Amino acid sequence: MLLNKKVDYNNYLFACWFFNKNIVDLLSKSLDVGIQKVSIISGFDIVIEVLAKNIYIILLFLNKHTLCQFKTLIDIVCYDEPKKKNRFSIIYNCISFYFNLRCRVVTKVNELSNLLSVMGIYRSANWSEREIFDFFGVFFGGNKDLRRILTDYGFKGFPLRKDFPLSGYVDIYYDDNQKRICYRNLELSQEYRNFNLKNLWV
Repeated sequence: MLLNKKVDYNNYLFACWFFNKNIVDLLSKSLDVGIQKVSIISGFDIVIEVLAKNIYIILLFLNKHTLCQFKTLIDIVCYDEPKKKNRFSIIYNCISFYFNLRCRVVTKVNELSNLLSVMGIYRSANWSEREIFDFFGVFFGGNKDLRRILTDYGFKGFPLRKDFPLSGYVDIYYDDNQKRICYRNLELSQEYRNFNLKNLWV
């Protein structure tokens, strides 16, 4: 072991970049169908943009291939861009402890599209898929336990969508008389004002 010797950091960075470049070339040649873009960020992280229908095949390849071995799914991240046709970007963050590499697999869907669940590859994907379904409404086909995980029972809507109102649709309060939590439809009453646009101080 080289514990007491100085490691040339530049050579280490070059070795990481070269190894990542080989993986990128392998992905481009082996899985050309369905991969839209492959890039390396900061010399370490591999970013793969794929079509939604091929997400399962590509993650299976990254998990099983001897030059990849991305055996661990850290988490699945989703964010919403309402003005785009495919408004939801789903990011799968994987790590290979064997090669000390990280990989992001990015795909985009809309509110009517379904994604195939990757629980057959990564069992840890269950909670992340449930959370994305709960907050964004993205449906994962093949996940048999796709229940809401953080919002209340009977909650309507998907709170992390950009078009979801900040106040929500339902008001939750505790009633002292009934000694229980109650629900009522939220009504925002606001006094109507007449604005005089010519005079800015009125």
